Amino acid sequence: MRMIAVPPGRVVLTDRRTQRSRPVGLLPYRLAAFPVTQAQYAATIGRRSGAGQGDHPVESVSWHDAITFCNTLSRQENLTPAYHPTGETTQWDRTADGYRLPTEAEWEHACRAGTTTPRYGDLDDIAWYRENSGEQIHNVGEKEPNAWGLHDMLGNVWEWCWDLYDPEAYGTYRVLKGGGWLDERWSVRAGVRRKSHPTYAIDDVGFRLARNLG
Repeated sequence: MRMIAVPPGRVVLTDRRTQRSRPVGLLPYRLAAFPVTQAQYAATIGRRSGAGQGDHPVESVSWHDAITFCNTLSRQENLTPAYHPTGETTQWDRTADGYRLPTEAEWEHACRAGTTTPRYGDLDDIAWYRENSGEQIHNVGEKEPNAWGLHDMLGNVWEWCWDLYDPEAYGTYRVLKGGGWLDERWSVRAGVRRKSHPTYAIDDVGFRLARNLG
């Protein structure tokens, strides 16, 4: 699980429904160079999820599946789990050294990798999306990384983030970022956000791991 040290920075998040924007300052952290793959998921959890194979990104995983994976892998590596689920709520121990999901701000900061444009390169060079994917998922790492060495931040599968999408309007729905293999060009951009219920498992949704830098 190759983790990239992401430098500190600042990102401005925008909610399209409310038209509110908020700047978020970030400390340094680590983010996986690739989304979690089918092989990694099966080795950790003991089963596959979705129709993919081997180095395909794992998909058809819910947000709850993703945080379970984070805690399971953390325990296997003798790290402190980041999440403490209780009923329908989950507490995040922000001091834990275990694996976790990135926040929306961390994800977008890492995706942009110092750029201010919607994408960190030509879309056909960096992402699998509707026009070039053949309407199917692809192995991770086949497209060019961004300037910080992160692959597949755009395209292939959407990625779960920690954050609630818009609790006033959508309750417990969580944020998805990045666009997927069946999405049109316009939606495969760093600033685009999508939502899903934390119990839903969808065939174009996966996740990648983050960790505190320490």
